[in-house]
Amino acid sequence: MNKILRSLLASVLLLAACGGNKPAATENVDVKDAKELYGCNVINVYNAGEYIGENVLSDFENLYTAKVNYETFESNEMLYTKLLGGSSYDVLVPSDYTIERLLQENMLQKIDKAAITNIGNLNPDVVEMQKVFDPTLEYSVPYFWGTVGLVYNKNNVDPKVIEEQGWDILLNTDYAGKIFFYDSQRDAFMIAFKALGFSMNTDNENEILAATNWLKKMATTMDPAFVTDEVIDAMANGEKDIAIMYSGDAAYVLSENEDMAWIEPSQGTNVWVDAMVIPANATCPGLANAFINYITDYDASYANSEEVGYTSVHKEVFEELSGAGGTYEGNPAYMPRVGYEKDEVFHHNEILKQELGHNWNQVKNSINN
Repeated sequence: MNKILRSLLASVLLLAACGGNKPAATENVDVKDAKELYGCNVINVYNAGEYIGENVLSDFENLYTAKVNYETFESNEMLYTKLLGGSSYDVLVPSDYTIERLLQENMLQKIDKAAITNIGNLNPDVVEMQKVFDPTLEYSVPYFWGTVGLVYNKNNVDPKVIEEQGWDILLNTDYAGKIFFYDSQRDAFMIAFKALGFSMNTDNENEILAATNWLKKMATTMDPAFVTDEVIDAMANGEKDIAIMYSGDAAYVLSENEDMAWIEPSQGTNVWVDAMVIPANATCPGLANAFINYITDYDASYANSEEVGYTSVHKEVFEELSGAGGTYEGNPAYMPRVGYEKDEVFHHNEILKQELGHNWNQVKNSINN
């Protein structure tokens, strides 16, 4: 069952349990005319796949008498390439390091803060992380946030062992053939750097070599299954004992399979923020700002986070969903670690990215040599 179908089922069950009392995003509000307000009534939104609540877009369209052309991308690199090719969008939802790159290349315009009346709803912890890639807080508004960690079957993996070894459990041959490794050079090297005690943003040649060798050892001794999004259903079904996962996907797995647990290793990890931005060439920036404000409203934030499973940047929504009676009550993957000194946000470094890409190919090729 894919994530959208799971989200629909979860929503139906929740409404049934609550008697259908959850207010719709457009309930008891005045419908606006985007054409009259902004001179245009169509926006193009580019977001990651399966990353928005089922009715969020239609509610916005009804609220503003507008049309949202919605496209999805598979990676930040795909988004960047599309922009270089001349594609025009009004709202993008890239990750922190890509926003940093777009700012460096003057590809974004400032958010109209006067139009973002919901900005005070944001979690202060997320705003602090936002300053890493948008120091003046003028070009982005957070969308979701989270971490990277390990999901494991607590019946087959001793919690004390994984707590002690952290990322190094991925070299523990007791679990050879029982690991899902996320097929991403950025995440792979983050793990190796952290396991070795280095910054995940290092460009030190000796540290990069050490991390490459760490990954080669993992690839040649652990018989890992390299996966991407298929890891979600696979771990929910208990197909392997350990998997590298993003926190939002892990939150879903933990809610589906009580045998699964979550850990953010003590060596540190990636804390990330995905945020909404407006490209410099946007054709309808007024409605784009209205869309961003709408997404940060309570109802849209609630629908987004509950259905997708990633942590809300809306402070009240986060507290409700993770608190007593909330959908993610007691689910540690929904509550990312904050303030831990060894956790980091990625920075854009094109030269490092290319080098890691080359080295990651070496790692993958080492399996067959």
